[in-house]
Amino acid sequence: MSAETSIPPPRISVAELPDAVKSLLTDAPIGFALLGPDDVFVSINPRMATVFGSTPARCLGRTPDEALRQADDPAGAVAHRDSVRSVRESGHAVRGRHRTPSGQTWHLTWFPVNDPANGDQHIALIAARDHEDGASHREDQRLRALLQAGNQIVWSAGPGGDIREDCPQWRTITGQDLDAYLGRGWLDALHPDDRPRVARAWEDAVLDVTPFDAMFRVRTRAGGHIHYRARANPIMDGAETAEWVGTLVDITTEREADELRQRLNQQLSEAAMRTARLQKATSDLAEALTADEVVQAMSEIGRSGVGADHTSVALFDRDRLRLRMLSADGWVGLPERGFSLDYPDVAARAVAEQTPILAASPTELRELTENAPEVEALLERTGERAWVALPMMAAGRPIGALRFSFDAQRDVTDEERVFLEALAGQCALAIGRAIVYEREHGTAEELQRSLLPEELPQVAGVRLAAYYRSGSQHVQVGGDWYDAFLLSDGRVAGVLGDVMGKGIQAAAGMSRIRNALRALAFSMPEPADVLTGLDRMFTATEGMDQVTTLVYFVLDPVTGQLDLSNAGHLPPLVVAGNAGPSLLDTEPDTPLGVSSARGHHKFFVQPGNTVALYSDGLVENRKRSVDAGLDELVRVASAAQPEVVGDPQQMLEYLVESMLEGYEQDDDVTLLAVQLPVIDSATER
Repeated sequence: MSAETSIPPPRISVAELPDAVKSLLTDAPIGFALLGPDDVFVSINPRMATVFGSTPARCLGRTPDEALRQADDPAGAVAHRDSVRSVRESGHAVRGRHRTPSGQTWHLTWFPVNDPANGDQHIALIAARDHEDGASHREDQRLRALLQAGNQIVWSAGPGGDIREDCPQWRTITGQDLDAYLGRGWLDALHPDDRPRVARAWEDAVLDVTPFDAMFRVRTRAGGHIHYRARANPIMDGAETAEWVGTLVDITTEREADELRQRLNQQLSEAAMRTARLQKATSDLAEALTADEVVQAMSEIGRSGVGADHTSVALFDRDRLRLRMLSADGWVGLPERGFSLDYPDVAARAVAEQTPILAASPTELRELTENAPEVEALLERTGERAWVALPMMAAGRPIGALRFSFDAQRDVTDEERVFLEALAGQCALAIGRAIVYEREHGTAEELQRSLLPEELPQVAGVRLAAYYRSGSQHVQVGGDWYDAFLLSDGRVAGVLGDVMGKGIQAAAGMSRIRNALRALAFSMPEPADVLTGLDRMFTATEGMDQVTTLVYFVLDPVTGQLDLSNAGHLPPLVVAGNAGPSLLDTEPDTPLGVSSARGHHKFFVQPGNTVALYSDGLVENRKRSVDAGLDELVRVASAAQPEVVGDPQQMLEYLVESMLEGYEQDDDVTLLAVQLPVIDSATER
């Protein structure tokens, strides 16, 4: 395998070691042993076992002092225990001598060894006989061979940190000659960004006599870079550093795998964030009913998703000839009256070409629009300096474009582009729904108002007022209605009702009941008689599931007598000028169509008092029950100013604004009020 490869050779288990290495462990004239992290022998050759007066099998799994105690050498056991502790505490190599009971003297060297696979701290022990000094070079070579079998390059340095001995493996990788390698020349082979850091770390280790551990990139002979991890420990001779011995391990594969893992994690994190933003966009757009609400939601998403400073939507007009701009922040950078598809802007071009258009700078926009003068005007009027426009498609054809702009030049990444294209698809769906909603809601509102009286009758001595506000959460015709008309005997009749449900069925039922009530009122105007007649009509023409409630009254302007019947509706509100507001204390009868004797309630309306009828949309919603709403209605009415109480139209508007403040309007709100004004005595005279 080439020395320049970034893939380390496979690790070799003890059982698979080459015969030369096995021979080193079994037949070498030096003793070799390896202690695990728990200081017990995990490997020992026969020569080292002899030093401990035992055999390899009996030493394995025991600590050195245990082996020596078993060999009846307590003094040697204490010395070896102290040596092991010294290596663990200092992290340095320790040298010593050991005399066996047979009289042999051995030179011992204990030094720390790190497992490159998992970082475990081992201790290696080498023993050499006094008379074997001539074989020291061969012992060193064999030790190096053993370490190289674990994919490690062995190197050494003098006590001052300068390289004094050749390391052919290093020079094979880097292409350095011997002179360039020696001294501190090996640092020149490091990546320029890593060299200062590693040089400082090596100098600190040498000065402080502490273990050296650094990771760096090495420039190879071919010009590439390999990641290495270097470790070195000082060899002490008493209190002085004799030399440094270290290893180099190729960690390129591990680093590349780690970098790949980090990139994948980052990409997954960014993808998850974009997915979450897209889900939030979908949720926000689902709640947007109108085109303006869609643009507002898109503006917030553009700001948080890609940092857009301005977000707008270009939509076709009815004739699909021109585009008009909608913006949430009041941005005006393009013609307010709209523009055609040949206008020099990214939005028009995205619609015309049906593809995303990007301009990362004014220069790119000028090139895109062939230096159109409108671009210069845009740059002068606005702070825009980068643009993205994406076509919005519906049923296979464009309906407009989603336009983002930035106040600084910037490129859009591929990931951002994918996100924005998905966002444009969601926006197109939301705009389509909004267009349908606005059209149908306008039609429904127009139909609703057509079923209500165009104006209220003008009656001397009586002031009538009405108020209607459609709910914002539906596009169907509601069932709320009111009516007021003058009877032939001079009295005034008024009614407010609610046909449960929405749509054409509710509208048709409301129309039939309104027409039938008028017909009955002109022939037998008393409230109980009118409701009884409506019950018969309702049974004949309406389904039992068409629940309808109403309050019907007849008021005599001269006497102030008010006759009233209530078919399952909410109690009227009576606002008295000086007595305070209250709900009319009458038990409502059953809704229309439910057979029961209709009640008839009579009371007198004093001059200056107002009687208000209202639908349940005024007092009930998702967050407020009917009972709580009725109590709040009385409290709100009691806080009305005198000038409001004196004007029935102002009173109704005040009640609606006060009761709906802080709540989302869930339903239509309908009110009808009748007031007997205070007669000015001076006018009478």
